[in-house]
Parts: sequence; C-alpha cells; structure tokens
Amino acid sequence: MQLKEAIENRRSIRKYKDIEVPKELIEDLIECARLAPSAKNRQPWEFLIVKSNTKNEIADIMLEKEKGRNISLENKLLNANSSVKATAKIIKEAPILILVFKPYNDNWNTGDTLSVGGAIENICLRATDLGLGSLWIRDTVYSQKEIAKLVGYENKELISAISVGYTDETPKQRPRKKLEEILKWY
Repeated sequence: MQLKEAIENRRSIRKYKDIEVPKELIEDLIECARLAPSAKNRQPWEFLIVKSNTKNEIADIMLEKEKGRNISLENKLLNANSSVKATAKIIKEAPILILVFKPYNDNWNTGDTLSVGGAIENICLRATDLGLGSLWIRDTVYSQKEIAKLVGYENKELISAISVGYTDETPKQRPRKKLEEILKWY
C-alpha cells in the first residue's frame, strides 16, 4: 500500500475480531513509531503493550473513575464526556492496547506531546498498511494517573492509548473540512 492510500483508508476502528495479533506485527508498529520525527530528537515516547486481564483492569478503572466524575446535565446532553463507557468496551474487546507514555517535563511538554502524536499517527497508518484496525484513544486522560500506577509507570505521563486488532467493521470516512476551509496563502 502506498502512503497516500494508507492515509485515505485509515479509519477509527471500534469493533475487532477475536483474533490474536502476532507479536511481529506489534513490533512492526512500534518500529514505525520509533522512526517518527521528534522535537530536538528527544524521542520522548515509551510504549507498553497490554493484553487480556490488565487491559480489562484499565477499562474498569476508566469506568469507575467515570462514575465518580460530576458531569453536568448540559455536558451529558452535548455528549462532551459520555464516551468513556464506549471506549472502555472497545478496550476490553480489542486484542491489543498500546499505552503511550512520555516523561513529565514542563520545559518540553508541548514539543514532547507533539512528538508523541507523530509517533501515534505512524502506528495508526502502519496498522492500516498491515491490514489492521486501530483507534487513537483520548479517554484515558480522565484516569491517566490510576492507569499509570496500575502498570508501574507512576513516573511517566500517560498521553494516550491505541487499540489494535483485526477490524470487524468497515466505517465510511467521516466528513472532512474542504481544503479551502483550512488552507490559506499569505
């Protein structure tokens, strides 16, 4: 698959087949993440592959934390914070969850976070290229410290997670803004 084709075909996958993903493919994804550009070549990322019971514990932590959050009726109506339950279900059903960490460092926070985003995008594009599905998960932000503690990474910041597996759905591309809406020439 050519790069542009992978970019055009990449989708956020929320349903996975119950098929194990070979270790070699997961290592391939992380190798592609490793090759991402990073601010000042800091390469601030660290990836933890999570399967089975621990993956389910992470989802349960997210659900428990969600119960304790005070969500206003207005936010519920806007669905601003209601995705945690759906995300926890996806995490439990996906064969693989990749937790993405970076060091705590106020001086490098923006650059390191942007760099991690590039590495995550490389994973998602390579997954598409390999015939896998992926979902870039933000909802871990609500329980990032609890998840980090569970997996022994209290000294790192959990930036995001990525579910990976063989896709069991074929979603259409979601609406995209037109080029003229986002591109300006000066």
